Amino acid sequence: MGHEVAEDNQSPLLPTSSSSTDVSAVLVKRTGTLWTAVAHIITGVIGAGVLSLAWSIAQLGWIAGPICMLAFAGVTIVSTYLLCDCYMFPHPEYGPNRVKSYMDAVRFYLGEKQHKVSGVIAQESLYGNNLAYVITSASSIKAIQKSNCYHREGHKAACSYGDTTYMLLFGGVQVVMSQIPDFHNMEWLSVVAAIMSFTYSFIGFGLGFAQVIENGRIQGSITGVPADSVADKLWLVFQALGDIAFAYPYSIILLEIQDTLKSPPPENKTMKTASMIAIFVTTFFYLCCGCFGYAAFGNNTPGNLLTGFGFYEPYWLIDFANACIVLHLVGGYQIFSQPVFAFVERWFTNKFPSSGFVNNFYTIKLPLLPSFQMNPLKICFRTAYVASTTVIAMIFPYFNQVLGVLGALNFWPLAIYFPVEMYFVQKKIQPWTRKWVVLRSFSFFCLLVSIVGLIGSIEGLISAKFG
Repeated sequence: MGHEVAEDNQSPLLPTSSSSTDVSAVLVKRTGTLWTAVAHIITGVIGAGVLSLAWSIAQLGWIAGPICMLAFAGVTIVSTYLLCDCYMFPHPEYGPNRVKSYMDAVRFYLGEKQHKVSGVIAQESLYGNNLAYVITSASSIKAIQKSNCYHREGHKAACSYGDTTYMLLFGGVQVVMSQIPDFHNMEWLSVVAAIMSFTYSFIGFGLGFAQVIENGRIQGSITGVPADSVADKLWLVFQALGDIAFAYPYSIILLEIQDTLKSPPPENKTMKTASMIAIFVTTFFYLCCGCFGYAAFGNNTPGNLLTGFGFYEPYWLIDFANACIVLHLVGGYQIFSQPVFAFVERWFTNKFPSSGFVNNFYTIKLPLLPSFQMNPLKICFRTAYVASTTVIAMIFPYFNQVLGVLGALNFWPLAIYFPVEMYFVQKKIQPWTRKWVVLRSFSFFCLLVSIVGLIGSIEGLISAKFG
């Protein structure tokens, strides 16, 4: 069983857990508890996606909106339950072999070919998150500018700012930060990200709540925002599904979190409880943000709750919330990009073991700063990576549509297909048994949802770009 475990799947939270070379031989002191697991999951789940939920509910209306949120929560619970049981092999509670990360699990249960496929999808989903982060942070910096301008010159003023400058600014900061060694290992990064994401989500929820009270009535309708034609309405509904799909799953980090838990009780039991609690909390939170946002603005619900200027006052609070978003995303960008850097740089090292460009480190001493090691490949690749996310974000600066494409694209393979297939192997489930048929149908249904979400979001992207 002692197959190699590569480090290309460092989780954003627990980078050290996947660096051992054996599935089960290394004794690691695992100290995680139910509550640390809950905290990690919530940090991993609540991100920029929460800001698009009011818009999604607005497209779906008062009945379908909340039902879709709950349905996605249910689907996420099912898929995490399946994954939790894949941590230990052959027995889900006693092992003795541990599978420490999502990618290792795919390789272990489904073989090398599927492992390659899942690797590509995982790297793409990390890249996609970075892209979304560039777009979101630029719109938040822009929103701070606008909100101050509206405050100074009145709400009717023509405060307009471009996105490009802010994207370049964010890209510049990331180019520097991506050179800091082991930056994503810093414990405090996760903590700051968690505090920030809670802060801005709470502010969004609070402002929506206050607006509803001020209006004295709940806006919105059963059918959601009216569209010019049935086709247009369907596109928007499909895109809303993609946006909700972006906000939920965390399957890619689940096994790494599980690998920090102490036992007894068995890790899979603890993890199932933790997932339940975390999904319960995030769903409650999402419903509050989404529903109060829609209740406050009805058909005028902005695509991004905090940058779409449903709220003008108190302007300092909106500035503060947007500053929190930017801070969260500056760190979050590194959390998502470092695994890609590790993966690509390892590939180059294995491919060109004798190349100086790839393997040599040079010590550089700048005045006032400690000396640090530079490697030509790192500088070139990481800078090119950040530049590429920034350029694509400039070409497609559409928050909802990009989130929808990413959500729909990654939802089915990472959160549904691989977990279901691995569960079949782990539990030795025979074809055409009841469990097999139920899970296959579940997977097929989720695939359909993903496909319509993807089509709707791509249509939205194209019409936003050329419409």
